[in-house]
Amino acid sequence: MTVKRNAALGFIFVTILVDVIGIGVIIPVVPKLIEQLTGAGLSEAAKYGGLLTFAYAIMQFIFSPIMGGLSDRYGRRPVLLFALLGLGVDYIFMAMAPTLAWLFVGRLIAGMCGASFTTATAYISDISTPEKRAQNFGLVGAAFGLGFIIGPVIGGISAQWGPRVPFIVAAVLTLLNVIYGYFVIPESLLPEHRRKFDWKRSNPVGSLMHLRKYPVVAGLVSCLTLIYIAGHAVQSNWTYYTMLKFNWTEAMVGYSLGFVGLLVSIVQGGLIRIIIPKIGQERAIYTGLILFAVGLFLFAFASSGWMMYAFLIPYTLGGIAGPTLQGIIANQVPASEQGELQGALTSLMSATSIVGPLLMNGLFAYFTGANTPYYFPGSPYILASILCVLSTWFAYYNLSGLKARRAQ
Repeated sequence: MTVKRNAALGFIFVTILVDVIGIGVIIPVVPKLIEQLTGAGLSEAAKYGGLLTFAYAIMQFIFSPIMGGLSDRYGRRPVLLFALLGLGVDYIFMAMAPTLAWLFVGRLIAGMCGASFTTATAYISDISTPEKRAQNFGLVGAAFGLGFIIGPVIGGISAQWGPRVPFIVAAVLTLLNVIYGYFVIPESLLPEHRRKFDWKRSNPVGSLMHLRKYPVVAGLVSCLTLIYIAGHAVQSNWTYYTMLKFNWTEAMVGYSLGFVGLLVSIVQGGLIRIIIPKIGQERAIYTGLILFAVGLFLFAFASSGWMMYAFLIPYTLGGIAGPTLQGIIANQVPASEQGELQGALTSLMSATSIVGPLLMNGLFAYFTGANTPYYFPGSPYILASILCVLSTWFAYYNLSGLKARRAQ
């Protein structure tokens, strides 16, 4: 049984890895493509970038619970393959975009099919024992890390032939991943653990409301909400911030994101398996959130490009918090509802992806615009650091309540 679980984890790891490489390939070139299509500068392009993320997030917010519910009914494998196929087609669609509106349509399509990570995390829940879930969720982070080592570097290099070339590369990688998954990835959800599809529980509001029957899950949602919003200070602004403040090229952005990926893969693929057993899940959450806050605060005041690399160390070490929180949450939910849970969490992440980019990119645009009363490109990182401190308090409050209930 252990051998089969390890093999299945390997399969899902490779699937996520190739998917993330496809996403990472296009990150360094999106600002330049927006500039090319609109004729705007970087500050204005950041606004459009935030709106593109908003378009993706709103569709993912609506469709993630549906995909999660379908995976609880029909299994993880078919839903995962469908999502990956949709993303591959979407990359081709965006590579041919003649206008900015075309890019927005592409992001809407991608959001509808953006259930690959939802289904992948449900897959991991299916094949993990309760005590190993946090560590195994770290493999998702490790796959993200490795994907962002390879993807942005490929994107930065291939951008030399134009900002559309990386989209073609991403499409090829994603469609190859579909073929790989079709022939290699086994089904993880046993027939006896499947449940009927219910539209009332398969919409974003219904899926989140259903979590209220699990007190710990509902309480920790506040922590995840703040973490997800804070994360967009980096996810949505890294390219714009570094290009504006340090005059980085697309290739330099790609190399920096590759370094991010290296650190993330080390932390979540290796260190998390050492740290959590030694200090415990609760301390891992507090330590990770504080490190997140410190790293974000330091980003705001970096005066040289090399400092961004140095400050990534505390920021990525903070990554021990997310998988640990996810593991605690998953342990409160039965096997037949793991797809619904992961769909609800992805829907939550999508909801914060609606708010986060608009908030963080808006701050960046405001404090770097021509009419700003105070020029400060690092403003999104300050707000994100404050949100992480608040998340630490919410975690302490809810986990203390969990311990008290267990004692009773």
